[in-house]
Amino acid sequence: MSELLLSIINFLTSTMTGITGLGGGMILAGVMPMLLPTVAIIPVHGATQLASNASRAWFGRRHVDMTYIKPYLIGTLIGAVVFGILVRFIKLDLIPLLIGFYILLTQWSHKFNELLKSFENFGVIGFLQTGIGLFVGAPGPMHMPLLIKKYNDNHVVVSTASAMISIVHLIKLIMYVSMGFVFMDYWRVIVMMIIGAIIGSWVGTKLRHRMPMPWLKRILPWLLTIIAIKIIADNVIKLNFF
Repeated sequence: MSELLLSIINFLTSTMTGITGLGGGMILAGVMPMLLPTVAIIPVHGATQLASNASRAWFGRRHVDMTYIKPYLIGTLIGAVVFGILVRFIKLDLIPLLIGFYILLTQWSHKFNELLKSFENFGVIGFLQTGIGLFVGAPGPMHMPLLIKKYNDNHVVVSTASAMISIVHLIKLIMYVSMGFVFMDYWRVIVMMIIGAIIGSWVGTKLRHRMPMPWLKRILPWLLTIIAIKIIADNVIKLNFF
């Protein structure tokens, strides 16, 4: 049942990201701790988000600009080395809490978001997004403000952003394989979520051209906040902090 539910959620979040360019991966990362074992959250999220973003980039491939992909790729590779060492020392039980607090910070802390937006270099952004992705799954839209500055066309922004984040998720999968995670143990849920992701990317790409749906961006912070609070509350109780 959880496999089908995650597939439907991934379809909806992938559609949302296809339209707005942000939010879907973070919502998915927030929901997954409620439906999957802690050890599987980040790797399974990475596999499905790779499918979601890579398919979105493919469906919008004529809008992908490769100009800034190279420095971004270099940053992600350096990030993989640095954060790949650090992630081995993190207790897996803490990952849902990290996800919850990260979501709240990105939605409501002006200073935190200003800090993230201040990195106006695609190499640095790739480095940081790789680290964030390894720890909390969804690296967030750090690259979006700079892409919006570079391009006036929303289709170019969304498609190029999807190509960039695909690199982060691919590296994340490689890192978790090297740490011993067995993806075949979760192949059913991964396959079902990938199907939902690809269909959602296609639908979102089509709707972006016809129905921009600006209201999605307005409700997103509140939806993410509810998810984050539930994650934090559930895991504070589970870990017996009080």
